[in-house]
Amino acid sequence: MTEVLTIGRIGVDIYPLQVGVSLREVETFGKYLGGSPANVAVAAARYGRSAAVITRTGADPFGEFLHDALAEYRVDDRYVTPVEGLPTPVTFCEIRPPEDFPIYFYRYPKAPDLEIHADELDLGAIAGADLFWATVTGLSQEPSRSAHFAALEARGRRRFTVLDLDYRPMLWPDVAEAPDLVRQALRHVTVAVGNLDEVEVATGTREPYDAAKALLDAGLELAVVKQGSKGVLGMTRDETVVVPPRKVEVVNGLGAGDAFGGALCHALLSGWSLERTLEFANAAGAIVAGRLACAPDMPTAEEVDAMLSGSGAHA
Repeated sequence: MTEVLTIGRIGVDIYPLQVGVSLREVETFGKYLGGSPANVAVAAARYGRSAAVITRTGADPFGEFLHDALAEYRVDDRYVTPVEGLPTPVTFCEIRPPEDFPIYFYRYPKAPDLEIHADELDLGAIAGADLFWATVTGLSQEPSRSAHFAALEARGRRRFTVLDLDYRPMLWPDVAEAPDLVRQALRHVTVAVGNLDEVEVATGTREPYDAAKALLDAGLELAVVKQGSKGVLGMTRDETVVVPPRKVEVVNGLGAGDAFGGALCHALLSGWSLERTLEFANAAGAIVAGRLACAPDMPTAEEVDAMLSGSGAHA
């Protein structure tokens, strides 16, 4: 069985090769695999984990590029299928370090990854994966919404069923639906991870400790709250750990969360302590924040360990 199985968004990231320049003035771009669940699978595979992603692309050259990229990163693409008539999404961003990274999603008229159907899922593979990773964005529209709930129900709240709170309001036709749908999804998972804005959607509060406690009260085993400059909070019923942020010269902050997620998958499956888990994931996110792209720049375990020991470069 697959160790790490993710479901949801995929697309092509078109990132400028000029830093600090408006898209109006950018002349050259790099083309990369993108989409949070796909990036998490890539990051997990970088640590030697067997990884696969359930998603859909357009029946077009960009879709074929994504299959090629997944194969290059050793991510199983057997659950990646085309949708006729819908283009593979592309995403542009502007790179204005250290904190300004405007992002522009082109997912029209509808993203193929929102055309995942419940009756096409391999529920046996989903139930059998060592870790299953879903995102809140997958709940934003049908039929993806029903497919995500079918997948979560198939897990039977098995350990390491993870919900990435990944809330992007511009991807929701009706943002008012999000809080209730997120709370419904929380009933099926054992781990949730998100930043302050995202946990507020899930729990109604952005106070980190209160939000983490609310997530545990929903039945979770682990709540992870990313607090930006205040580090990362992890809470179980038995312990609470806060690890400080890693200082790095930021190049592009957009891939840090996915790097964190892939490292979190690896750490959870390794059975590490909560403190070691958060430190490892935090360092992985910092490394990618110091690099341009997302998927191709995911670190190896050796690179993360080097940062943790203070012996390696941050980028």
